[in-house]
Amino acid sequence: MDPLRSEILARLERFYDAVPRDVARGEEHGALVLFVREGVGWPFYARPRLDAPTPPSLADVTAVRERQRELGLPEALEWVHETTPDLLAVARAAGLSVLEAPLMVLDPAALPDPATLTDVPVRVLDPDAPGFAADVAARRAVAAVGFAAAGTARGDAGPAERDAAITELDVAALDEERTRLADGRRLSVLAGTAEEGALASGMAMRVDDVAEIAGVATLPVARRRGLGAAVTATLAHELLAAGTDLVFLSAGSEEIARVYLRVGFRRVGTACIAEPTALI
Repeated sequence: MDPLRSEILARLERFYDAVPRDVARGEEHGALVLFVREGVGWPFYARPRLDAPTPPSLADVTAVRERQRELGLPEALEWVHETTPDLLAVARAAGLSVLEAPLMVLDPAALPDPATLTDVPVRVLDPDAPGFAADVAARRAVAAVGFAAAGTARGDAGPAERDAAITELDVAALDEERTRLADGRRLSVLAGTAEEGALASGMAMRVDDVAEIAGVATLPVARRRGLGAAVTATLAHELLAAGTDLVFLSAGSEEIARVYLRVGFRRVGTACIAEPTALI
């Protein structure tokens, strides 16, 4: 592996380890660490320890899954294949199904202007805006509907399904979102029109000069309009302007990865996401 790619992957490992630590405690289970959230919010994953002297074993995977069940957490395990290659066979031996997602890093020189990708406006969420809570609820609802119909094909689900998916936000979760946006650890964007409302959404998580774009979703009825690419490009531009010099993401499939290629992302590896077979 060339030195530049090795350094990129090393920086990604530090990012993955750092992201949960301000709101979660780390429990070590052999060569794995399980992040357990303190308070409300989306549950985190288990992943290889940064300082583990040996690769994770089948016993480590079994132990962390038992702990996740004990805590009522999803049995989720994440890692980068090129960094921890032995874990793929171990996870499968443990009965887990593994999604092998293209891991992609932005080439800033290839990043297009979002306005060239779609004619639908894309805006960055403002934590101080009066409609912030409604914007966050809309972003989450778009993601729920979009991810329920994976892929890039057009479908029937649209604004009606989005509106039905909107739920009242927990005050603590909303406060956390506002705080993270205000201090630059998170970015959120919405794409939509006054007539149709929110059609696509996405977010980014930032630690120092590294950021991950995630949760990019488009309502099925609005697909093939360049919205996912425009949302991603908008986030990338904002991150670069804030001083981020390594922007990455994991694509859900090779088909979805082609959307990100249009935005200037290039594959550097494979992000593995393991869950029990029945949950895939």
